Amino acid sequence: MKENGGAIINTSSISAVCAGYAPITYSVAKKGVAHFSKLAAAELSKYGIRVNAVLPGFIATSIFGASLGLPREQADQMAAMLIEAGGSMQPAGRVGKGEDIAEMAAFLASDAASFITGGEFLVDGGMTVGPRHSWDEAAGGPLLDALGITPEQAEQMREQMNS
Repeated sequence: MKENGGAIINTSSISAVCAGYAPITYSVAKKGVAHFSKLAAAELSKYGIRVNAVLPGFIATSIFGASLGLPREQADQMAAMLIEAGGSMQPAGRVGKGEDIAEMAAFLASDAASFITGGEFLVDGGMTVGPRHSWDEAAGGPLLDALGITPEQAEQMREQMNS
């Protein structure tokens, strides 16, 4: 690659930038991948080599079932269940697919990304934009959660105060 240049795309995770999505050892390792990508980009840029990291969010693959020790067939079934039920977990309204990650990697490897290096690219359906109440009007927010009040109860309280 030193003679011809090229692109290196590493796979990190949203757990590299936000706590609570994976165990600490996994999260630290994925932060290391993201930072390594920046360091490598700096070192290899003189050879025309671009280095970037893709940070996937909730992508429906068998990794979730496998992490629970399920056999491959059951892990694959769990991934299919996640596609059906997991959309409400993120602003995009659907769970990510392997193709979503592949498309970002293909873009970063292409000539269209020839001026992009050292980047960390979230492909997460918006999971890291903020807490649920920042994108879901039905979510209560931190104050209501702390008080144990649902959004419906808060609305009833507002109506009582205004009447």
